[in-house]
Amino acid sequence: MRRLVGIGLVAALLGPACSPTYVLRAGWAEWQLLRARRPIAAALHDRSLDSVTRAKLALVLDARAFADSALGLRVGRAYTSVAFLRRDTLALVLSAVRKDRFEPYRWWFPIVGRVPYKGFFRRLDAERAAAALERRGYDTYLRPTVAFSTLGWLPDPLPSPLLRADSVALVATIVHETFHNTLFLPGQVGFNESAAELVGAQGAIAFFCGRAPDSPRCDEARLAWWDQIRFGAFHEALVEELRRLYDRSDLDRSAKLRRREEVFAATRARFRNAVQPCLRVARYEGFLRGPLNNATVLARALYHERLPLLEAWWRRQSGDARAKIAALVALARAHPRDPFGAVAATVPAAEVAGVVTPCPTAGGERRFVGTTVDARSESPE
Repeated sequence: MRRLVGIGLVAALLGPACSPTYVLRAGWAEWQLLRARRPIAAALHDRSLDSVTRAKLALVLDARAFADSALGLRVGRAYTSVAFLRRDTLALVLSAVRKDRFEPYRWWFPIVGRVPYKGFFRRLDAERAAAALERRGYDTYLRPTVAFSTLGWLPDPLPSPLLRADSVALVATIVHETFHNTLFLPGQVGFNESAAELVGAQGAIAFFCGRAPDSPRCDEARLAWWDQIRFGAFHEALVEELRRLYDRSDLDRSAKLRRREEVFAATRARFRNAVQPCLRVARYEGFLRGPLNNATVLARALYHERLPLLEAWWRRQSGDARAKIAALVALARAHPRDPFGAVAATVPAAEVAGVVTPCPTAGGERRFVGTTVDARSESPE
């Protein structure tokens, strides 16, 4: 949700569907962010900034230029400036889902349509909204965000908390966000985010591996994407198991709630014993620490929907990353109501099934490469 809050900001500012109070607070938050920005080119010469920060800022400009020239993304004026914030988060994002079924609460905004989240700029407001939804029978999930995209409507600055991310995660974030500027299908949040995850990851691989194929950063970029695909397949299995449970007509609500707790317990054990040992970078350590309910499940699903399918599609395409991204954008725009279906129609099921390979570290030493910061509030890892 590095992107979610920004979308909400623009929609709130441009549409009458949001309350006047929300519009004012959204406008105030955006104004504060824009007011705090400084050109990155100037910040690079600021000796009051430490060398690590300046190096990260230089990497942002490099990644931005790469997204434009090598990947063909619509960069616009995004990330030419940095906003140094006095806090670790930009806003809070709330999502809510019924406890006994996958029925998310949706907020409607102009431009982007209905989305299963809303950004808040004061913790008290977010907590009150979450409590109100819980009283109505919803699971809720309130999480911070440190980055966003306004889809090119405003010159997005880089929020300074993103500079805590490692180099691979930072480049992937820049590519992810500029992909949102290039393609955003109203009402298709899962495709928008999961496709942006694909492009962000493959963009980072192209960025680092194209320059130094044998470098640690190239290795890390590849491993991070493989981990995400593996976790995505694991998480999709959880979603399908819960969906089958909630669709059962022979169980009443109480029975479904009891059974789902059993599913959650088994899922944690499966992650600990069968998935976590296979992961090569430390990006999903929070899965066992964080809450597990319908809201957290669907929040993660937005960023992990059908990743093996998207990867299988990517492999079948000819040309470089730029050509593949252009093909994905064209395909999605031609099928805005069912972009996943359009992708699936071009990929044999056997190829999708073959994407997730057996655990590469079974019986071996677990490997961690670098560290990451959760730049995507939607990814609660």
